[in-house]
Amino acid sequence: MIGLIDYGAGNLNSLLKALKYLGFPAQLISSPPATKNFDRLIIPGVGSFASALDELKRREILPFLTEWLEAGKPLLGICLGLQLLSHGSQEAPGIEGLACFPGSCERLKAPKVPHIGWNEVEVIKEDPIFDGFPEKSHFYFVHSFALTEVSPLTLAITDYGLIFSSVIKKGRVYGCQFHPEKSGPIGLKFLKNWVEKC
Repeated sequence: MIGLIDYGAGNLNSLLKALKYLGFPAQLISSPPATKNFDRLIIPGVGSFASALDELKRREILPFLTEWLEAGKPLLGICLGLQLLSHGSQEAPGIEGLACFPGSCERLKAPKVPHIGWNEVEVIKEDPIFDGFPEKSHFYFVHSFALTEVSPLTLAITDYGLIFSSVIKKGRVYGCQFHPEKSGPIGLKFLKNWVEKC
């Protein structure tokens, strides 16, 4: 069972539909779960950094999420979900993130922000999550902030005014800045690989 963290602003319906299409059972987590029979968690991403963290605290999901990360269990952060896994964001100065990935998120430096639409994701480190991908893959993005530190944990990068980490991994915790559930067949392949191979 895949648990989808519901903080009131995530793109949950599209993600639930994508997982159902792939044959993976999923369930929303909008309060501390009574059962811990989840194999994987996804933190979906739409909204603002501070509001999302506030809502996770208000719904008392944060301790469950922190415990999951400390145990090194499989988790995928999508878009804002990736950003919440960093140390912080320019969007909310002084507010600490979940600090799984190094660095803080910065506002994109491009003529048009937010970054909306398809862009190339360049793989710089091989990983099972990219199995079966073509040499150049494009995914769908909607964001104004990104993790601009390209660290040894970065698996793929994207260029939009600056280079940012579009896929990052620490142990069994992954983050992607794009929306796989909105990225057509390649996005579904990404989700399938994450469930089956990561």
